[in-house]
Amino acid sequence: MTQAGEQIAAFLEAARAGRGAADNTVRAYARDLTDFAAWMAARGGRPQDATRAEIEGYLAGIEAAGMARATRARRLAAIRQFIRFAHEEGWRPDNPTLQIRGPRPDRQLPRTLSEDEVTRLLDAARQTGRPALRTRNTCLMELLYATGMRVSELVALPVAAARGDPRMLLVRGKGGRERMVPLSQPARIALTDWLALRDAADAAARRGGARASAFLFPSRGRSGHLTRHRFFGLVHDLAVAAGIDPSRVTPHVLRHAFATHLLKNGADLRSIQTLLGHVDISTTGIYTHVLEERLRALVLEKHPLAR
Repeated sequence: MTQAGEQIAAFLEAARAGRGAADNTVRAYARDLTDFAAWMAARGGRPQDATRAEIEGYLAGIEAAGMARATRARRLAAIRQFIRFAHEEGWRPDNPTLQIRGPRPDRQLPRTLSEDEVTRLLDAARQTGRPALRTRNTCLMELLYATGMRVSELVALPVAAARGDPRMLLVRGKGGRERMVPLSQPARIALTDWLALRDAADAAARRGGARASAFLFPSRGRSGHLTRHRFFGLVHDLAVAAGIDPSRVTPHVLRHAFATHLLKNGADLRSIQTLLGHVDISTTGIYTHVLEERLRALVLEKHPLAR
C-alpha cells in the first residue's frame, strides 16, 4: 500500500472508531478519497499534500465531466474531513479547505406516497408470498411505516429489542446514536406474529446444530440479517403487487411518507426530528412545505376575513 493509501486508511479507521461515522459514510469516504488520490497521483502528487488550487481543479474537473452537484458537494466534504485529519495529525502545516466554498446540494422536495398507497403496500405484504414470508414482510412494512426508521436500522434490529410486546423500540442510528420510537397497534400485532414464527424456526435450527441469530430478521448471509439490497427488492415487488409504479417506491420513500403523514395530521417538526433521528432540525426542514400547506388551509378555514 502506498503512503497515500495508508493515510487514507488511517483516516477511515479514525472516522469509524473515533468519530462514530456510519458504515455507509465510511464507504462513501473511501470511494471519494480513492478517486481524489488517483487524480492527484496522475499529477505527481499525494492527497494529503493537496493545495487549494489542486482541490479546486479537481472539483472543476468533475463538474466539467457532468457530475451532479450533490455528488460534488459530497466529494468536497470527504476531502475536507481528510485534509483536516492530516492537519491534526501533523502531516501538513495548513488546511486549505477552509477557504474553499463548495456547491450547495440541490434541496429537492422528498418523494412520498399517499396514505391510500401505503395502505395498498401493507395489504400487498399481507397477501403476497408463502405464509411465513407474508408474516415477515408484514412485520417489516408495518415497522417501517410506524417508526420511519432508516432501512439500515430496520434490517439490523436485534431481536432482544422486540421482546416483551414493547410499546417502543430502542433504535441505534447514525453515529451510534440511540433513540426510542413508538409502535402502532398494527405494528405490535405484526411483530408478535413474526416473533412466534421466527423463534420456532430458530429453535428448529438450533436443534440441527446451528447458532441462534441475534437479529429480528435473520439471514444466512455474511451480515447475519436481511440485507438492505434484499429489502429494496422486496419493496419493489410489493409495489408491483399493489399496482403502484415501483420506481416511486423505496424504503426511504416510506420514511418520507411516515414524516409527511404525521405532519399533515398535526405533528410538529421537533417531534418529527426526534422520531427520524435527525441531529439538526434543518435536515427535518425538507418537510416544511407540508406545514405551509396545512397552515394555509388553516387560515382559509378559520380566519374570519377568509369566509
